[in-house]
Amino acid sequence: MRPFRPLVPNPDFLTIAANFWPRGLDTDRFPVTSRFYRTEPEVRIRVEEQHPGRPPRGELVLVHGLESSSQAGYVCSMAQAALEAGYAVHRMNLRSCGGTEHLCRTMYHAGLTGDLRFLLERLRDQGRGPVFVAGYSLGGNLALKLAGELGAGGARLMQAVCAVCVPIDLAACARRLAAPRNRLYETRFLRKMRERIQRRGRIMPEIFGSIKLDGIGSLWEFDDRITAPAFGFGGAEHYYRTQSALRFMGEIRIPALVVAAEDDPIVPVEVFRHPVLDTNAALRFEGVAHGGHLGFLARRRPRFWLDGEILDWIAGLGNKPGIPAVVT
Repeated sequence: MRPFRPLVPNPDFLTIAANFWPRGLDTDRFPVTSRFYRTEPEVRIRVEEQHPGRPPRGELVLVHGLESSSQAGYVCSMAQAALEAGYAVHRMNLRSCGGTEHLCRTMYHAGLTGDLRFLLERLRDQGRGPVFVAGYSLGGNLALKLAGELGAGGARLMQAVCAVCVPIDLAACARRLAAPRNRLYETRFLRKMRERIQRRGRIMPEIFGSIKLDGIGSLWEFDDRITAPAFGFGGAEHYYRTQSALRFMGEIRIPALVVAAEDDPIVPVEVFRHPVLDTNAALRFEGVAHGGHLGFLARRRPRFWLDGEILDWIAGLGNKPGIPAVVT
């Protein structure tokens, strides 16, 4: 990867600035088609699909992070770069995200890979390919976990996977988020999570109307009281332990790129020192000195450094339709 020279070497500035930095997505040149997929009997997700205007070089599925959507800035700038490079793009909304609270009767969680797998199976059935997946933060955990769950069969659904600023150890990241220096970030996440539950309570009072949000002061407490019990995990500790991508990464058999900022305030760099990142030949880890959490704003143009690096990595794989990219 080319060196990243940050706008400023301050992780909090980069994290916050990247969240608000204007990013264009040309929907006139690349019209958007909203597709709805019924992944379970009472679950529909929305995927925003765009095509490059010529036979695509491949299909890129983008998965957003915690309490975000297909409209996230990092998703939109990546989509624009990919479309200009000749890829079809599928911006996936996790269930209940992107204004789809009324389309499903459950929530999403960090390890709920079924919806992503369903989308990839539909793309396969439609003869699309090669398919690449890029996940950001929580979306990266989903992408890596699914690749590990599929093992050698992963190449039947995707040629490669990329994960950025990914919380591969959910418990470690929840503890880091609870640190006093990160109170601003945790407060923001909790506010958005409470608001989502409240909206869902108005839409589906029989399911979400009785959820008690009083006294929840951390992400760990939210997951312990709400997320984990809703999916049968019991508590946060069991949820984090069983749904962290780190538990599955040893089984990944397709090319996988993991990009992390060493100064990420939310994802401690220590989680990437696990032996699996050295022993599994399918995995490539790229640690960048600066960047905060999803804050890879470059000092000079191109401003969104990461988008080009991901596309260069995909192009360098040399994959072609119908040729599986299994690492043995």
